[in-house]
Amino acid sequence: MQHFEAELKEEAGTLALGAALAAALAPGITIYLHGDLGAGKTTLTRALLHAAGHAGHVKSPTYTLAEPYSVTIAGEPTEVIHFDLYRMGSPEEFLDAGFRDYFNATSICIVEWPEKAGELLPPPDINIFLRMHGEGRRVELQALSAQGAVCLARFHFAPNL
Repeated sequence: MQHFEAELKEEAGTLALGAALAAALAPGITIYLHGDLGAGKTTLTRALLHAAGHAGHVKSPTYTLAEPYSVTIAGEPTEVIHFDLYRMGSPEEFLDAGFRDYFNATSICIVEWPEKAGELLPPPDINIFLRMHGEGRRVELQALSAQGAVCLARFHFAPNL
């Protein structure tokens, strides 16, 4: 399993991590984001989307559950779907909303609170854990598939931010 850990100092570290991830991703990747409220999951996703070329506002999909964005990843037009399942009442809501259709070889799915969808959610290629740590955060990335391992092998990040 490909693995990476670092300390992120202040918000600048989380923004740099998002930019580094954007440069390493490829269409077809599924990422699960784990962390308490306020750990930086949406900030990380926002930084990734902006680094991939999205110029507009990136809002937390807390109430809509999913927000799609059209960006360029690895030179290809790609749809990134940002899910926030925190307010989902049951795993069946995931199926009822038709969200499984987004998980395919041409899009990138980033999922906050994946445990809310249980076994109905497709497995991740990469798990990202964000934890509060002093004035900053501690981040851990784990590749859980061959595609995730390829992504983390391309990942270059200077953790001293």
